Amino acid sequence: MNALKIYLQPASLRMLALGFSAGLPLLLVLGTLSFWLREAGVSRAAIGHLSWVGLAYGFKWLWAPLVDRITLPLLGRLGRRRSWLLVAQVGVMAGLVGMAMSDPKESLNAIVWCALLVAFSSATQDIALDAFRIESAGTDQQAALAASYQTGYRLAMIWAGAGVLWIAARSEAPSAAAYAQAPWGVAYSVMALSMLVGVLTVLFSKEPAPIHSHVRATNVREWLHIALINPFADFCERYGWQAFLILALIATYRISDVVMGIMANPFYVDMGYTKDEVAAVTKVFGVVMTLLGAFIGGALAPKIGVMRLMMAGAVLSSLTNLLFVWLGSRGHDVNALIAVVSADNLASGIASAAFIAYLSSLTNINYTATQYALFSSLMLLLPKFLAGFSGEFVDAQGYANFFTATALLGLPVLMLVWWAARLQSRPNGLE
Repeated sequence: MNALKIYLQPASLRMLALGFSAGLPLLLVLGTLSFWLREAGVSRAAIGHLSWVGLAYGFKWLWAPLVDRITLPLLGRLGRRRSWLLVAQVGVMAGLVGMAMSDPKESLNAIVWCALLVAFSSATQDIALDAFRIESAGTDQQAALAASYQTGYRLAMIWAGAGVLWIAARSEAPSAAAYAQAPWGVAYSVMALSMLVGVLTVLFSKEPAPIHSHVRATNVREWLHIALINPFADFCERYGWQAFLILALIATYRISDVVMGIMANPFYVDMGYTKDEVAAVTKVFGVVMTLLGAFIGGALAPKIGVMRLMMAGAVLSSLTNLLFVWLGSRGHDVNALIAVVSADNLASGIASAAFIAYLSSLTNINYTATQYALFSSLMLLLPKFLAGFSGEFVDAQGYANFFTATALLGLPVLMLVWWAARLQSRPNGLE
């Protein structure tokens, strides 16, 4: 029991609340939004293209040095970390309110610009929050802060997934059979208000003491070297030509899941599943299965090795995509939906645990944060770019061929994992 008391300390409770604030926006501009857009009659091609707003998370390393080193005017009295957090959170709230007031059936452009504001602000919040967490406590407390943060983040994903659909369903007129904007407006307004959890936490928190161990840049050129060139050069120097293999593996490992995921909600809408059904199965039960998969992956990694777990995760991620082909042939079958979503999220959790362990093993302790940020960004760029064309593929080939194609995208990944594992097993291979 004494070990659990650390999670009741103020620092842990703050990270629980800030983790909730960080996890809330993601689904509201990606997964949940695609359900709303499809219900409003927006084409699958447009939904796919709109998913490119998620690239903001993949490019956040570009402005991370700004957030890390520049103190905002006027709000600077709050401190560097708190001022950036507050501005980012207000930006998320403003974007969500704008989305709540817009109707994609009448003006899709308004939704796009507001979603961009939410994504950019959310990515900025992530940058500031990472620094806030690291500077808020000593090394011995970092694991507890990270656990509290992840708990808050997952709770927010349930609220932003199941919560939005549940609120929208409850806000519909009893006799409504066609699409209406008002229920979605209510749901997104509630999400905007939910960001007050983070805002109030920032306002009532103390600015953490800054860590001055990193080198400060005096001009743009030095800045680029510190933030990007030095960490990348270190990685290439350590791994030589094998760095290209590693980067190719990082860039493609989650490609099956990411490309398929954009069309999952439009698929549910087209198959006739209701908001309540999707909320219960995919947003609550699915998140639980993802956490279970992550737990299984974390437990297996020390026993079978990270590379074997990477291979298992890649195989499972591809195979579970094929289950959606079977689901499409079942019509409106909730039990089949539960089975497929369970398998898919379990596989995703295992693959994520393996991938995080792999990325962590690649970083140099002198550049841990920067290299990890670069790796995690690289992971998103190619899959997110391809996912933008997913709607056009479905329109042309149908859902069955689309799900099959996303499964086949995993085949090159299996080859890359096999190759990387062979090199790692050699005496002079990957370290």
